[in-house]
Amino acid sequence: MSRTVIDVDDQMLAFAQQQLGTTTKRDTINRALTIAAAISADDRARALRWLQENADDFLDFQVLADREQAGL
Repeated sequence: MSRTVIDVDDQMLAFAQQQLGTTTKRDTINRALTIAAAISADDRARALRWLQENADDFLDFQVLADREQAGL
């Protein structure tokens, strides 16, 4: 294991700790790295297919188009 000094977004770290159920920075970062490494390209492709097939149920494309046109 190596020691690395990095700048971490404190709000994002707190959110990640809440989501992952961890209490230390070390545990949170190691758990997030483990999860990220475990997500295969196949998993990402499956998730993208699911989103493409189900996007209409979750996204209001007119609202998104209006926001894009307004520069938001």
